[in-house]
Amino acid sequence: MLLITAIPPFAELLRRHRHAARLTLEQLAELSGVSGRTLSDMERGRSRGPQHRTVTALADALALEGADRKQLIELARDGRLRDHWKRPTGLCELPRNIDDFAGRAAELAWTKNLVRDEGSAAVAAVGLITGPAGLGKTAFAIHAGHTLRPDFPDGVFFLDLFGMSSRPLPVDQALAQLLRALGVPDQQIPPDIAECASLYRSLLRDRRVLVVLDNAASEEQIRPLLPGGGLGRALVTSRRLLAGLEGVRRLNLGPLPLLDTTLLLTGITRDRGASDGESVLTQLAQLCGGLPLAVRIIGNRLVSRPAWSAAELVTRLADDERRLDQLKAGDLKIANAFRMSYEQLAPSARKVFRRLALVTGHDFDATLAAVVGEISVEDAWDVLDELIDLGLLQDSGAGRYRFHDLVRLFARERLKAEDPAAEREAIGGTMTSWLLRMATTAGRWFEPAYGHPDQPDADLADLSSEEEADHWLRVNVGNWLGALGTAASDGRHSAVLDCVESLDWFSDRWMHAPHWHEVFSLGVEAAAGLGDPVRQAGQLNSLAWVHLLPRDDPETALRYTTEAMDLATRSGSTAEIASALHHAGGALRSLGRLDEATASETRAAEMFKANGDFDAYCHCLGALGTCLRDAGHHAEALERYLDLWAFLNDAGSGVTPSVAAFARPIALARAGECLGLLGRRPEAITKLVEAIGLMEQAQSHVPQAHALETLGSLLADEGRKDESSRAYARAAEVFEAVGDANASRRCRDLVSTAP
Repeated sequence: MLLITAIPPFAELLRRHRHAARLTLEQLAELSGVSGRTLSDMERGRSRGPQHRTVTALADALALEGADRKQLIELARDGRLRDHWKRPTGLCELPRNIDDFAGRAAELAWTKNLVRDEGSAAVAAVGLITGPAGLGKTAFAIHAGHTLRPDFPDGVFFLDLFGMSSRPLPVDQALAQLLRALGVPDQQIPPDIAECASLYRSLLRDRRVLVVLDNAASEEQIRPLLPGGGLGRALVTSRRLLAGLEGVRRLNLGPLPLLDTTLLLTGITRDRGASDGESVLTQLAQLCGGLPLAVRIIGNRLVSRPAWSAAELVTRLADDERRLDQLKAGDLKIANAFRMSYEQLAPSARKVFRRLALVTGHDFDATLAAVVGEISVEDAWDVLDELIDLGLLQDSGAGRYRFHDLVRLFARERLKAEDPAAEREAIGGTMTSWLLRMATTAGRWFEPAYGHPDQPDADLADLSSEEEADHWLRVNVGNWLGALGTAASDGRHSAVLDCVESLDWFSDRWMHAPHWHEVFSLGVEAAAGLGDPVRQAGQLNSLAWVHLLPRDDPETALRYTTEAMDLATRSGSTAEIASALHHAGGALRSLGRLDEATASETRAAEMFKANGDFDAYCHCLGALGTCLRDAGHHAEALERYLDLWAFLNDAGSGVTPSVAAFARPIALARAGECLGLLGRRPEAITKLVEAIGLMEQAQSHVPQAHALETLGSLLADEGRKDESSRAYARAAEVFEAVGDANASRRCRDLVSTAP
């Protein structure tokens, strides 16, 4: 007996109208813009209720009017209603939403714009949401799906692709599940993947459907599952960047801001009986590092044990050694989320990942990664790309990489578990030695007596200019500073002292950096450990400088110069005696003891000149001019600064060219200040403008900021208000750049209050 399947009325009517118009399927497809495959499905009854826009296009192509047009459109609408109720339920159903979802307002707006953008009919809107483990990509996509459901009357579907498991969901199984959810019976699902994908795309073309594809493993897995154009939309989540995926819009989720993190934690714990206090919840949120998974774990722990003290949990989480162990609740464990990504790595990449936990600074580059991984820089780039791709590292720009705090703890845990103690100690020593040698080499670029450093060791990064050395020292400060501390703890006094001494002249370029007290204190300890009183006196003089300029604490500076003077006198070091006198002179001047300051600077100048140290001698000459200025002897101070300017411009003065280049604009600016104090403002402005230009070239940022502030004041006195405001604004920028927040605010206030 032959089984005859009834053809739905819409299909019969469409075929009748096409025949009456004497059109083939291909001709109707060309006229209407509806694919031939879709038309074939309609006439065979496989698509019983096409979308209104599709039917309208067909009616236009068939030139239907009046009752014929109305009948075709109504039959399509009836078919859509029947299809809606006949579609199987419970297949690829969107998981339940969470009522305490918080934050991500901008990201949710992005998804709304994506799915509502009609764009090109030939290209479907596909959003790719990426980010490291624990950032709540799945929860975000589910929440977005529920939020967007009204825009998708034909369904919102969800499919977990198991991208982080050892066996991701095969493409044919994924397509089969999605086709069933779209109402295709098993017997009508093609056996071929390409045919399945084609059928899937044809169904999505004419349906307002959103497909959420969670946890994608690769480009190959996801490509056949994407809509090909038309009405369907897709949101894809993946830990991997899937950089090879074309034609998608990308959203990289980052950690939640602290306010949103706290709101999320507050929402999770709102039914908890205990009153934890806003500040405690904020501390907990901060310790979670903006990872929603960590927040969920902490919140669930508190809710499940109402008698617990949230403050006690803060104490536990504050301990780096215990934090990962505390971030677990039932089957939720933050370390498991990281481990899934870690297990995707090749063994060589795992080793580098673990060893990078030894880096003490906030970030690092490929060269340092190569050192700890004992691989080439080229191989390090490849490993870092893999770690970035899996979200185990964050790219902070300009070739720098960093860990999320919790991922660093996980790397440290893996290092301790998988690498023998002797191996950890050896690679840590290698890294420390390399960083100290790099910092020493970089610092020597600024030593006037040293000149350009010799070709460094073959394993060191090449630094070919002062600018490169300056940049390396600044961006790697956390790393070389950590290496100094480690080497000091290990008793490596010679390496520590060599490094600290090499940084002495560089410290003038970055004088407001907060770490110089630590650096020179380590230098004092290293010199004492070596039993070298002369070098110890030198480090004490450097500590006096720290308290004289960056810290503005002249009393402490005097105590250090007294200690340095005692050691230098007993050792017969006239150079360190002179240096102690010079720094003591600066401290005495700050305390208003100008006669004592003048005497101390005069004696220091005589000793430096007798020793042939004309670099230090010119600094003393400048300091004597400042003493005269502070005493109100402005004409004499001007004469002293002009003499210093001439001395610095004398090729036979004996001053090292780099020191002369540094000191020359300072002398010129001081002369300008004195001219201003003498009422000779136009001359003062001219000299200050010239000095500021020279300081810009020499990267003398702190003196430049002070000169700009003085210039702003003089311009204001001259009635040149706009120029004055610009000078103050620029001074504020430079002060901010060197870390002097108070001076920056002072100058900004002067800009805002200018008439």
